[in-house]
Amino acid sequence: MREVDRLSTERYSIPGLQLMENAGAGVVDYLEQNLANVDRQAIVIVCGKGNNGGDGFAIARLLRARGASPVAILCAGPEEVRGDAGVNLDRYRRAGGDIAFARTPSDWQDAKKFLARADIVVDALLGTGLRGPVEAWLGGIIGDINARRDVAHIVAVDIPSGIFADVGEVTGPAVDAHVTITFTAPKIGQLLYPASEKVGRLVVVPIGSPRALVEECSDSKVRWIEPAEMSAVDLQRRSDANKGDFGHALLVAGSVGKTGAAIMGGWAALRAGVGLVTVATPQPSLSIVAGQTPEIMTEPLAATEAGTIGAKAIENNQFAGLVRGKAVLAIGPGLTTNAETQQFVRAVIRETSTATVLDADGLNAFADHRAELAAHKCDSLVITPHPGEMARLIGSSAAEIQQRRIPVAQEAAAEFRATVVLKGHETVIAAPDGSVWVNSTGNPGMAKGGTGDVLTGMLAGILAQHGRKDWTSSVCLAVYLHGLAGDLAAREIGEIPLMATDLIRAIPQAYSHYIAELAHGRA
Repeated sequence: MREVDRLSTERYSIPGLQLMENAGAGVVDYLEQNLANVDRQAIVIVCGKGNNGGDGFAIARLLRARGASPVAILCAGPEEVRGDAGVNLDRYRRAGGDIAFARTPSDWQDAKKFLARADIVVDALLGTGLRGPVEAWLGGIIGDINARRDVAHIVAVDIPSGIFADVGEVTGPAVDAHVTITFTAPKIGQLLYPASEKVGRLVVVPIGSPRALVEECSDSKVRWIEPAEMSAVDLQRRSDANKGDFGHALLVAGSVGKTGAAIMGGWAALRAGVGLVTVATPQPSLSIVAGQTPEIMTEPLAATEAGTIGAKAIENNQFAGLVRGKAVLAIGPGLTTNAETQQFVRAVIRETSTATVLDADGLNAFADHRAELAAHKCDSLVITPHPGEMARLIGSSAAEIQQRRIPVAQEAAAEFRATVVLKGHETVIAAPDGSVWVNSTGNPGMAKGGTGDVLTGMLAGILAQHGRKDWTSSVCLAVYLHGLAGDLAAREIGEIPLMATDLIRAIPQAYSHYIAELAHGRA
C-alpha cells in the first residue's frame, strides 16, 4: 500500500495530501451513514505524530465542518508532526478545532478526561508503519481506549493501533475496534489471526488510487470480495430467454421436524434466479415442503423410520435418474446425522458426476470418512462448513480452525479438490489452486439457524445459472449476495431480530444494490 500511495502521486499526479483528505472524508461518510446523530455525539480522535494521525486531523476538521464538535488528542508535540500530517494538524487548528496535547504520560492523564465522556472514539494513533513493540506509555493509551469499548463505539483508522499490517501479529497492546476503516484495499494482517479479532467489521474505502496499481503492486493470492471481483458473471438476460436457459437445481434436504431447511433452500434458489428447482425430501416430509413454496417441484425419497432419507433411495438407479439433467445438486440441509442417511449421502458423492454443493449434515457424513470425500467424482464441488463442521471433517477443533481460517481453507480445498466456503465472520472462499477470497458482507445478526440453508440454496441457484462459465466467481457472488441481503435486512429491522427468511426476502434488494455498485465501479 505504501508503493500504491507513492505511485498514485508519482505516476498519476494525485498528491499525498489529497489521498489523506479523501481518507478523512471516507471515515466521516461512514460515521454519518452508520451511526445515529453523529453531530450530537461526543467524539474523541486520538492522533499520533505520523500519517495515521494526519488522517485523524482531517477527520476532525471534516466532522467539525459538518456540525459535530470533536476533540482531537495529539499524543506527541506539535513540532513532531511533519509533512502532510503536519499540514492537516495546522488546518484543524486554524479551523478552530479543539485539541489537547499529550506529550508525556502525565499529560495523557489530564487529556484522557475527554476519553471518559466519549460516545465515539476514533483511533488514529499508530498506522500500518508499526514495526516494533508499542512504546510503554502508548500501550497505556491503547488500554484506556479499550476500557471504553463497552460504552463507546471504537473506530480504527486504516488499522487498529498495535497490529502489524503485513503479518497479523499482535505482540503487545492493540486497539480492540468495533469497526476498522481501511483505504484502497485490505492489509493481509487484518485478515489473519490474532489480529483479525481486533479489527471488528472491516470496511474498505476507496481514496482515489487507481485499482490497476493495487493489482500491479500485490502478489498475494488473497483477495477481498467487492463487486468488481465478480464482474465476469453476466447477469444480463436475453429478451427471448426461457426457464431452461437458467438451469435446473436439485436440492436434497429436509427430514421430519426439519422441513424448514428444505423450504428455505428451495425458496432461496428461486430468489437467486435459477430457472427450475426440484426439492427431493423424505416421503413423510414431502407434503409440508410442497405446500410452502408453490414454485418448486418436489420428489419423494425413501425414508427411515425416523423420517430421514433412507439408504433405499439410492437403489435401482432411482436417484441417478433424479440427478440426470440437473445443472447442480445441493445436498445436506436438514438431513440429520442418522447413520442410514449418511450412508446415502456418501453413496451419492461417490457415484455422481454432477456439479455439487455439499453442506451441513451432508458434510457431517464425511466426519470419519474424509478419504471418501477426497475421492469424489463430481465435475465441480463446493463444500460449505462452519468452523465446527470443518473441525469434525479434518479432525481438529473449532478454536484451531478459527485461528487458521485462511490456511485451513486452502489446505482443505487442495485435499478435497473442492471450492471451500468456510463460513463465519469474513467468510473465506478457497479454490484448489490456493487462491483465496475473503467476503466483505454480512453481520452478526446472521448467526441464526437457517441462514446456512439459505446460502446453500443461493449457491445452487447461482451456480446452476453461471457455474459452467465461471465457477469460482459464481461461488463468490452467492456468498457476497447472501451477506449483502443480511446487511440490507438488518438495516431495516436490526441485527437482533433478523431471521433467515428475512435474508430471502432481501435477495431482490441485494441484486439491485450489487448491480448499482458494479455500474458505479465501472463509471
